[in-house]
Amino acid sequence: MTTSSSPIVFIVDDEEDMRLAMQRILKTVNLRAELFATAQDFLQRHIPDVPSCLVLDVRLPGMGGLEVQQKLIEAGINIPIIFITAHGDIPMTVKAMKSGAFEFLTKPFRHQEFLDAIQQALQRDQLSRRQRNATAELLERYKGLTARERKVMDLVVSGMQTKQIASVLGTSEITVAVHRGRVMHKMHAGSPAELGSMAERLKPSANR
Repeated sequence: MTTSSSPIVFIVDDEEDMRLAMQRILKTVNLRAELFATAQDFLQRHIPDVPSCLVLDVRLPGMGGLEVQQKLIEAGINIPIIFITAHGDIPMTVKAMKSGAFEFLTKPFRHQEFLDAIQQALQRDQLSRRQRNATAELLERYKGLTARERKVMDLVVSGMQTKQIASVLGTSEITVAVHRGRVMHKMHAGSPAELGSMAERLKPSANR
């Protein structure tokens, strides 16, 4: 049984028989599939916030699979891509993998090989979503800090002690201790080391 929150496997292949065959394979493990004959049709589909992956034929009428991959990258859409082709060659495989493709299967592939790739891609997407959600939650906590608290946090994670921080900021140790306590509380950090780990995870987004 599938629900609106169940994983989705998007399949883009111009051969109807191939699309339907892959859908039947996925049904054996109760996975939901959405089928598209062209890249353009798929790119018009909004990707819902559920674990998903994309099975993408390299050679398609109009826009090819590698071009679709590039458009998804440019749009910031993070979805594991499993490329399939009956005409695969090494340069094409290397290019797809360098651009972040999850897997590359050559037709005809075994059912179990296909299912293994799908399951692993969905697991990776689920993990990536959890990590992105956790980082987004951390960023919200960080945004709740005052400018002074952010400065104290920076100095704490740099390894400074309360006395040193007070000297840098030109304030009393008691004031620094209060700010430090607020930072730990607001960030839900149990120790300076944990706070440092949080700061590392926030680095790409904290200055946006």
